[in-house]
Amino acid sequence: MYQEPLFLEPVFKERIWGGHKLRTEFNCDIPNDQTGEAWVISAHPNGPSKIINGELAGKTLLDAWEQQGELFNKTANNNEAFPLLIKILDAAADLSVQVHPDDTYAREVEGQPYGKTECWYVLSAEEGAEIVCGHHAQTKEELAKMIEDENWGDLLRRVPVKAGDFVYVPSGTIHAIGSGLVILETQQSSDITYRVYDYDRTDAEGNTRELHLDSSVEVTTVPHHTPDYDQVVEELDGLTAKRLVTENYFTVYHWDLDGEVNQTRTADFLQVSVVEGQAVLTIDGKKFNIKKGDHFIIPATISDFHLSGKAECLVSYPTPTK
Repeated sequence: MYQEPLFLEPVFKERIWGGHKLRTEFNCDIPNDQTGEAWVISAHPNGPSKIINGELAGKTLLDAWEQQGELFNKTANNNEAFPLLIKILDAAADLSVQVHPDDTYAREVEGQPYGKTECWYVLSAEEGAEIVCGHHAQTKEELAKMIEDENWGDLLRRVPVKAGDFVYVPSGTIHAIGSGLVILETQQSSDITYRVYDYDRTDAEGNTRELHLDSSVEVTTVPHHTPDYDQVVEELDGLTAKRLVTENYFTVYHWDLDGEVNQTRTADFLQVSVVEGQAVLTIDGKKFNIKKGDHFIIPATISDFHLSGKAECLVSYPTPTK
């Protein structure tokens, strides 16, 4: 039985809005100073993470999902595609204003298994940083007219954010990450984006990026609804575990470790990103040193583990179906 975590190597994505904080804040070997995304836990075909330890070293997470399904408690009911994708985003400039479809639209129109519901944990924020989350249109017709008129000031709902904030972004939500933010994103494993507005900026060749206005209007939730979700804090020996959200697709926790704690895995598998500090993970007597910038999966073949040290982690898993 496989008794090691799956440590993963990020896949980096150059973006027009990217920067260099993945290197300066997470010591990543980024390809250039316009690196916007690190896909740190990914089995998506557009950028699968590579496993860097154990007998699966050199394989991708996509390989493991397809060939070692027992690591994820994969069954006939959950074998369509790896369900989640974890990214760290460095927004040196504003991201485009965009929206994502739900599962039904993604399958019927795009031929993809998942739409995209996502959530953001703000790792760092420059003074005055803000996001776009939602809009002020009351009907689809009003939404289309405000987009056509480029009435962004009245249309877009802007929200200031700071380090430690959490934002839940269901599919159908018009949104954008603003400049000066580094964010850990937990999302469905989807790469479908419809751009609404991109500030009329151009790439190095002078080309503007494609917009998807008809699709955007079609999939946007109107009027905007700010979702309610309960956050619960659990004190467990040396661990403060704050549940940030639990909904149809994923459950996300913030773990603040200061000491030591025994944990029992209750989900199919756990995805862990260490965002501050360092600790020791012990599984069946074997110790693994973990530190800021490490990303790994505790697979279904591991039932119990021990943590000791001082660290912060973002932990997620697919929410079990009822």
